[in-house]
Amino acid sequence: MTLQTPQPPPSALRAVLAALSTDTALRGAGIAAASSTAGPLLPAHPLAVHQLPPGAATARALAAAPRTGWRFLLERGGTVLAAADLVKSSEGHSFAHFAAGPYLDSTVRALAQARQLVQPSHTVYQPRLLAVPDHYATALWLHAPEADPAADLLLPLAPAPLGVAAHHAYPAEELLARLARPRARVTAFA
Repeated sequence: MTLQTPQPPPSALRAVLAALSTDTALRGAGIAAASSTAGPLLPAHPLAVHQLPPGAATARALAAAPRTGWRFLLERGGTVLAAADLVKSSEGHSFAHFAAGPYLDSTVRALAQARQLVQPSHTVYQPRLLAVPDHYATALWLHAPEADPAADLLLPLAPAPLGVAAHHAYPAEELLARLARPRARVTAFA
């Protein structure tokens, strides 16, 4: 099987295209270097962004994680140079900001890994981004809509929290349990 990327809502696509057409937004942090090269940036690889509620530590809780927006990877000539984040709004979706940095490269790498990972499987997976604010973490979430929530996989993006390997495919239940474990407190010695 291959990954099955869901179509973003029309309001999300309109919002990212409008942001890419404004000079002010293209001069902002996270996009300036990418917009200075020749040719237009094109939105690609739309990923629904979900946020894990505080204290959620099961695959069933993960399945109920609310969608908070969309992220489009922006590419020129087949190379991903930046990302555009959109949030839900009263109009459907609104542009939030452009992004670059380690999560961008890590997302591209995780998508390539995911394609290889699901190829021998008969399960259909939808790629999503999962924000885990309690742990300052983000993961590529391979959601299996036709299967039990326990079939979902999570690939933590780099940088990953302590005790979690970035770019390692974890069954959702395993990674969530690992994140739920209490951390040992670090005490400074004077």
